[in-house]
Amino acid sequence: MSTPPRSSVDSTPLALIAAVADNGVIGADGGMPWRLSTDMKRFRALTMGKPVVMGRKTFDGLGRPLAGRTNIVVTRGALLPEPAVTVRSLGEGLATATETARSTGADEVMIIGGGTIYAATISLAERLYITHVHATPAGDTVFPAIQSADFEEVSREEIPAGERDGHATTFVVYQRRKS
Repeated sequence: MSTPPRSSVDSTPLALIAAVADNGVIGADGGMPWRLSTDMKRFRALTMGKPVVMGRKTFDGLGRPLAGRTNIVVTRGALLPEPAVTVRSLGEGLATATETARSTGADEVMIIGGGTIYAATISLAERLYITHVHATPAGDTVFPAIQSADFEEVSREEIPAGERDGHATTFVVYQRRKS
C-alpha cells in the first residue's frame, strides 16, 4: 500500500498508536499475541472521541466497532455494517477521518493498525503513541522501524505488569522532529 498524499491544508495531526514487542511484532494470526489490560485502558483513553482508521483485518480482530469513535475501515471487500465507515483506499480513509475530526473538534486522527496501514502512514504521522511490550512473541505482523532521524522521544513511562497484564511495558510518545 503506497503512502497517500496529505496536503498542507490537512491541519489535523495524524497519530499512530500501537503496542509493539521488543522484536517489532504487533500481531499474530489476526490478533495480538498478549493480554495487556493496562494498555487497553490507555488505548481507549487516547482514542476516545477521535476518528480511528484501520485495515479490515484489524477491524475483524476487534470483533465490533469501537464505541465513542468514528471507525473508518479501509477494505476492498464488502461494505461493513454501520456504524463502521467503509472506504476503498487509505487516501479516502484519511480524508474521511480528517473531515470527521474537523466536524467533531477532535484534535487528532488515530491510525490503529494493522501493519500495512502503519507502514503506509508512518511518514505522515506527527506523533506515535507506542507501548513497548517487553516480550519477544512469535508473530506475523510487525510495526515499521521508528527512525530517530524522524522522531524524538518526548515522554516515557515504565509500567510494571499489572494483575491482568501478561508483560511489563514502557509507554513512549514520539513527536516528529522539525525539519
